[in-house]
Amino acid sequence: MDKIKVGILGATGMVGQRFVQLLADHPWFQITALAASERSVGMPYGEACNWVVSEQMPGLVEEMIIQECEPGLDCRLVFSALPAEVAGLVEEEFAAAGYAVSSNARNHRLDPDVPLLVPEVNPDHLALIETQRGRRGWKGFIVTNPNCCAAPLVLALKPLWDRFSITTLNVVTMQALSGAGYPGVPSLDILDNVIPYIAGEEEKVEREPLKLLGRLEGLPLASGGLGGVIREAEIVISAQCNRVGTREGHLEAVSVQLGREASREEVVEALRGFRGPLQGLGLPSAPEHPIVVREEVDRPQPRLDRDEGRGMSVVVGRVRECPVLDYKFLVLGHNTIRGAAGAAIVNAELLKAQGYLEEFE
Repeated sequence: MDKIKVGILGATGMVGQRFVQLLADHPWFQITALAASERSVGMPYGEACNWVVSEQMPGLVEEMIIQECEPGLDCRLVFSALPAEVAGLVEEEFAAAGYAVSSNARNHRLDPDVPLLVPEVNPDHLALIETQRGRRGWKGFIVTNPNCCAAPLVLALKPLWDRFSITTLNVVTMQALSGAGYPGVPSLDILDNVIPYIAGEEEKVEREPLKLLGRLEGLPLASGGLGGVIREAEIVISAQCNRVGTREGHLEAVSVQLGREASREEVVEALRGFRGPLQGLGLPSAPEHPIVVREEVDRPQPRLDRDEGRGMSVVVGRVRECPVLDYKFLVLGHNTIRGAAGAAIVNAELLKAQGYLEEFE
């Protein structure tokens, strides 16, 4: 099988480097273009990039020349690790020019005609692509992945939502330093400290799960009527987001009110037994066990559990009754893999499996 050519926008940043690392030996995709800010354009990637990923920089990209973030790249699928300040317009330009854009940026996540996607949760939302193309007149399209805390959270919520429904949710996050990019938070701010505010984060964690767990309605389009729309889930969510001194792995303390009574055994069984709708698709980045349940009283822990499923599994632990709501538990997700680059890659794998990339092969 010939690999699909792909490009990475914002390739020198922390998430851009994760894209490079995860795509270097990908069985379906081949990196053929790297793009970044003006100060890096024209330079070899190995020279322009301050590589901070623990594995060594893949040799195939070291001499690759960085290009401008504009259409004309030698590929038709691009992964966007661009900062929000520039991502919105740049991604639209690529989509209008016929590129498929798998974005990690926040700009288009809540656009009504843009899929906000976790493949194990809402693969049917890809049908919005037809609506998006019809409304905007684009040859290409944009698909987004969620915020780095919303992604593991909604994956843990999905089996509970399907089986018991959820009415109310409280979540307190303990977010790793890498979520702030590189070099991130100054050491004198985070040493001996917890920062109880991350700009814009609580709003994302409270809003994005409602779209992700929402129901796709409408559709028939082609030349005339309708178009898809997401009917958001009706859940009251309260989030408090904190920056802590871990390097990678966002830990979330979650309490839920279910729509019906359930025993702890039923809740754990729903979480442990969840596989999602991806079985049989053979997506290279999709973990065999999207949710891993730990029974130890002191797990999950970021340092010990963040790499579960090559960083793509969500680890849930300490499932117990809650005296305020129904149940409480901890959720851990690798923020730069499941919550960022890996999420955008598995989204693109689903696009390929569902036939949306056939014209690019």
